[in-house]
Amino acid sequence: MRVRGNPRAQVVRIGARLDAGTSAGVREHLHKALDAGEGDLILDLSKLEMIDATGLGVLVGAHRRALSVQRRLVLRGVPPRIMRILAVTRLNRVLHVEVPAAAVA
Repeated sequence: MRVRGNPRAQVVRIGARLDAGTSAGVREHLHKALDAGEGDLILDLSKLEMIDATGLGVLVGAHRRALSVQRRLVLRGVPPRIMRILAVTRLNRVLHVEVPAAAVA
């Protein structure tokens, strides 16, 4: 997991798995990033291959924490398989998912 920052947003790259085995470390990194920065916190999920209920809980918890510190959590590069999981759980209505520019045009 890597964190890059600029004055308007921070980007956190998530690895291939966000599950019970990785969620504690990811949660800690996200909370530190949210507390330390400003602007949007962008989660780059382009490498994410697997997410479970624990991982979804990390996303929801980070979203709530972002709101509490007047920031926004943005999901970027969501793979189709992960997007289907977000749609089935209706989290795509709660979490902000960035739409690729090609999809808008």
